[in-house]
Order: sequence, then structure tokens, then C-alpha cells
Amino acid sequence: MKNTKKILAGIMALAMTAGFAACGGDDGQGTGDGGTGGGNTEEVTTTSEAVTTTAATVAINEEGLKEGEDEVLANAMSQLQDVELENKEIKWLAHYDINPFGNGASKSVALEMFEQKYGGSVKYYQTTWENRYNDLSTFVLGGEGIDFFPGDDVYNYPKGIISGMFQSVDDYIDMNSAIWQNTKNAMEIFNFGGKHFQFVTGVEAEEIVIYNKATIEANGFDDPWEMYKEGTWNWDSFKKMLQDFVDEENDQWGLDGFWSENALLCSGGVPTVSAVDGQLVCNLNDPGMEKEMNFQYELFTDGLIFPREQFSWAEQPQMMGEGRQLFYIVGPYAIRSDPATWTTKIDPADLGIAPVPSPADSDPYQVAKVSGFALCKGATNPQGVALFAECNIIGAVDEGAAAISERKALDDYQWSQEIFDQLEEIHGLATQYPVYDLASGCSTDIASYTTQGGDDVGVRAAMHGTDWASTRESIADTIIMLVDEVNTELQAKVAEM
Repeated sequence: MKNTKKILAGIMALAMTAGFAACGGDDGQGTGDGGTGGGNTEEVTTTSEAVTTTAATVAINEEGLKEGEDEVLANAMSQLQDVELENKEIKWLAHYDINPFGNGASKSVALEMFEQKYGGSVKYYQTTWENRYNDLSTFVLGGEGIDFFPGDDVYNYPKGIISGMFQSVDDYIDMNSAIWQNTKNAMEIFNFGGKHFQFVTGVEAEEIVIYNKATIEANGFDDPWEMYKEGTWNWDSFKKMLQDFVDEENDQWGLDGFWSENALLCSGGVPTVSAVDGQLVCNLNDPGMEKEMNFQYELFTDGLIFPREQFSWAEQPQMMGEGRQLFYIVGPYAIRSDPATWTTKIDPADLGIAPVPSPADSDPYQVAKVSGFALCKGATNPQGVALFAECNIIGAVDEGAAAISERKALDDYQWSQEIFDQLEEIHGLATQYPVYDLASGCSTDIASYTTQGGDDVGVRAAMHGTDWASTRESIADTIIMLVDEVNTELQAKVAEM
């Protein structure tokens, strides 16, 4: 504990004398290895050549749409603004392409609409996860005119604003128009100093609980989804099922999933750092957070957490298909692919999903993945990005367009209708009860000692054997002060805009 205090004191002194690093300082993944970041912002890696996707052709649209869906799409597009987009190309920098890229997935409804309604196209600037912020900085400072960047990256805000990478979106949308009503509340998550810094196009659950129905049945358990529908799926029932299943001598293991800690933290409703009325607030001393951390510590002390240290410090999701693991908390991306590629090796007929459970006496809070786009500083076509964002919103909320997206999901991922409907309901919970943690996006220092520092650090430590009182005592005062400093710098930066 004393050593931790000394380290944090050093961080505090560094932050006070040197300020906070630019965006390029983080290199840990939101679903990756929990690295502490700290990439060298002076070592800039250039991206590969940009790839241009031309406007839609008849052949492309016929391939992407089924008979009669063109009429449905036309009806959806009638809700979009009737404007002429002078510059029809928008420049997209990311570690993945918005355009179809040969993995079997078809073109999104939003891209279909953007191409057909506005003659628009997306020019893809390829980067990697590790180098995305370095490349963003290079392009922004070099005047390339990159327009937009993934908005679901937990490292974006508020650090990207402070370092001058992102600008406000308020001048390019009318949040009082009908089209923005579905995401207007979520936009407030990224309201800093009275300005909004993301085109929020939707909210999903960042994590879900995956289970093998065959394992549930073989052990005589109630199905978690049915328990959720009956109102009995909560922390208590979740823990009881794990206690009844785990038997290390018989090779039966409990809860796996690298980011289970974040999901269970947010399921209690209190994140590490949040924005309240445009100001950053650190919640380390909040009673709700203490409850979240104590629950995770109980899971550890009861031997219910999968011991990755016994398996080369790696997840073992294939144990789900083998009936050797009960629950796996992971992002929906894990099942958004051909079932033959699922790492869980669960037979599609036995795939079970449920929301991350919450306390029995609370609302069903879910860790939120807020989809959308960050508008880059110096963007050459902000209007185009705003219109593409609106295409994304209509593609999600219009009944006809949503039906096309549903058909594509069933075709592309071989989902059952039941799984599709269940995932939509879980996403609905995340929309209604979203919890979004801003700690990772405050600074590398704050992230490294709260959310991103590894299994035995910060808010992840309780699930790996450190009681919350000890962790809180060692970091709370310093982290609160660091968050206050970030908030001061953030408010000053926003005031300059």
C-alpha cells in the first residue's frame, strides 16, 4: 500500500509539471490485454494507403438488398434531410472499415442510404488499434482533413478534446429535430462544458453473459434468460448458480471473461468517473461503488472466478462448448460472426445469452457501448459526417430499415430469431439504463490506476483478491485530485472553442 502511494505521488507530480499526454499515449485495447498504455507519442506510425469506396452502383445494391427491400429503404430515406451534399466523400480513420471488407458481411443499411440518398462515399484510412491515436494526431496536425473517428472508443473522451483531436458537433445537427430524439439523452454523456462532442447514433450493451444451454440443463439450473424475464436474474442468483457449479477437482469452472470486472462494476449503476452537468466527477468514495466492489471480492473469495493464472493468463472460452465453464462475460462481437469461428465452441442451437445481472434491489443497469462518431478537428466534410450519422440513426429506428438489418444479421451470423430478439432486448436495457465510465478517457495515468491497470490494480483488483477498502485507501485521494485537474483543463479547452 505504501509503495502504491509513492507511485501515485510520482504520477501526481508528473501530471502537475508536464500536463497530460496527447491522445497517442494509450495503446491498451478496450477488450484486450489490460496494458497500461504509455505509447511514445513521438514515434508516429504512418498508415497504409487510403482506400476509396465509390458511390453505390446497381450491382452493389442488388447484391446487398433482397426483393422489395429497395422500397422499404426508400421509405426510410424519406425521413432524411433533403439536401445536396456538395462534398460527397467523408474520410474515415479507424482500425476497421465501415465498407464491406470481404469477411462475408453485407453492406450496412446506413451505408446503403448514405450512398443512395446523398451519393456519398467513405474513404477509408487504415490504421491499427495500437497506432490509431498516433495516426490521428499525424493527420490532424498535418491538415489531411480526416473527418471522423470511431466514437465507441473508451479512450476518446475527454482526452481527445484536451489534446485538440476532436471538435464539437453542435454546429452540424439540430438536436431538437425528430431524427435526434432517440439518442438525444445519450448525447449528454459527452456534454462537456455545455458542448456535445459525439454524434451518438445508438446505445448497445458493451457486455453480455453467454452460457451453454446444454450445460444449464445438465446441471438442473433454471435458464438465465427465463430468470431475467421472471425478475429473478440478479447478483444473488448469479452467484448461487456459480457456487452450485464450480468444482475444480471435477474440472468445472465459474466466470470467465477478461472484462467481467467492468461489466459487473457498471451493473451496480456507479462508474469510476462520470460527467454530471458537463463536469467530471470521480466516484471512488461513492457507497454504490463500494457495493459493486464488495460483490466482486465475494466472487473471488468464494472461488467462483476462472483462474487464468493456471491457464497461461488467458481466457478459455472453448470450455463453454465443452461444458466445463458456466458463464462467460464478453461483448456481443463474440457471436457476430459465422458460428464456426465462435471461440466458445457452443453449438448454435445451445447458445444462451442474458443481460449482465444487477443487484436485486436496483434497476437493470448495463455497461453501455455508445455507438457513433467523433468529429475530428479540421474535418473537411463535417456536414457529410452528420448526414451519415443520421443515416445510422434512421437505419436503427425505422421499422422497415431495422427489419433489413435483422434479416442481414440472421443471414450473416446464422442467428436464431430468438437470439436476435434477446440481444435487441438487452440493448434496450442499455439504452434505458446506461452506465458509461469515463475514467479510461481522462488520462493514461488515471486509467492505469483505475480501469486499465491489470488484474491487481484499481477497480479490477477486487475480483482478483484485493479488498476494496485497501484499494480505495491507496488511490482515492490522488485519483480524485487528478480527475479535478483534468476537469479544469477540459473546461478551459472547451471555453476556447
